[in-house]
Amino acid sequence: MKKVTYLDHSGFAVSTPAAIMVFDYYKDPDKKLEKVLRENEEVPVLFFVTHHHADHFNTSIFELAQNRKRVYILSNDIFSKLVPKTGIEVAWMSAGDIIEQIPGVKRVEACGSTDAGVSYAITLPDDTLLFHAGDLNDWHWSEESDEREVAKAENRFNTIVDRIAEKYPVMDIVMFPVDARMGKDFAKGAQIFLEKIDVRNFFPMHFWGEPQKACDFAGYIPQSSKAACHCLDRPGMSAEVE
Repeated sequence: MKKVTYLDHSGFAVSTPAAIMVFDYYKDPDKKLEKVLRENEEVPVLFFVTHHHADHFNTSIFELAQNRKRVYILSNDIFSKLVPKTGIEVAWMSAGDIIEQIPGVKRVEACGSTDAGVSYAITLPDDTLLFHAGDLNDWHWSEESDEREVAKAENRFNTIVDRIAEKYPVMDIVMFPVDARMGKDFAKGAQIFLEKIDVRNFFPMHFWGEPQKACDFAGYIPQSSKAACHCLDRPGMSAEVE
């Protein structure tokens, strides 16, 4: 059993028997990460950061879990001057990089993004596949962009997702943006992703002040998809999945 806890924005803590994985820690207003760490004292803590944007990367992560085995998996676009030079273990990744020596997981691949940094595909010891999209999305605003801009954004997004789908046609846990700022297009990127990849558990994120979008998205899941949409629309909420 895996437990997915929503921290805020695009931040999650995923607890497994072999590791605690913390993704894009930005803030944790409900202090749930502390509880997750207390509940799982024997396993290593892995901090994943997809890119340098302030709503995905908070340097306070280097002060967390100091009494534990911890590893930081960081996108190469993060300034090294912001990372402590001693006392922590760091793995830097660019799109296409693969690491197989991180405790608690079987394999980590950094995949592409349509914005800064990377997305992460993580294979667990039991072959469960986790995916955190970071800022990978079909970023366009059709109400403001012209047809050429929309087509260019969609082509770039589809190219990256097709490459991911070729390697990982089935995913067990996916965390993906449904950005309310995109207006009527808020669900489009996630819909395309679910049409191309067989996702079992889908966790919306990146709501930007409109958490109801997390629940609304359940009504936008493509008919071809069997994904269960987990509505964690408030910091501190969690869900258990197999």
